Amino acid sequence: MNLRLIGIGAGVLIILSLPLAGAIAGPDFAGRDDGKGGGLLSTLGIAGPPGGTARESPAASDAGGGKAPAPAGAAVRPGEPARPGPAEQPRTESACGPELTAPQGLEAQTCVLAAEGRTWGRTYYRNTSGRALDAVLTVMGPAGRTVQIRCAVGAGDEPGLCETPREASAGAQDAYSAVAEFAVPDDEGELLLRSGSNAPEAAGR
Repeated sequence: MNLRLIGIGAGVLIILSLPLAGAIAGPDFAGRDDGKGGGLLSTLGIAGPPGGTARESPAASDAGGGKAPAPAGAAVRPGEPARPGPAEQPRTESACGPELTAPQGLEAQTCVLAAEGRTWGRTYYRNTSGRALDAVLTVMGPAGRTVQIRCAVGAGDEPGLCETPREASAGAQDAYSAVAEFAVPDDEGELLLRSGSNAPEAAGR
């Protein structure tokens, strides 16, 4: 009698221990990419090779030949026309210079962007110098066309960006260039870093 009760009790313990063992083991993350990457563009969630040209799309097409999946519960009956998927977002062409670093504690990368017949400049930065800075971003285009904007760069170390207004394109994207200059906002205006969309090397001083 005692042996029979002991056998039943052992079976119950084994059954109860199975879900606990599964919970301790947890999901299998082997082979998954952690998605980590360096650079200001990847920090801001923007894909694109530094120092090159990238084509950015807000929404990548799915593996089914670019067709949007039908919403749940909205099956298409035989003979009914296919329902259109979401409209494709306009793509942005970007030509970016290299990411530069100043010894005072400043990183920047400057790009020329074009989309829907408009061109503009943008510079990405991270300021770890511990003081507020001024950034002047200039876009130079064909026939001497120039657009300039001044941005205040906070003293925090979070990445940020400064961009010019979007102007109607007057030529091909490679006819444009952008330069961002970061300086101390005082009487001397010490230049800490100059970052260009086609700069071959660091120009900080």
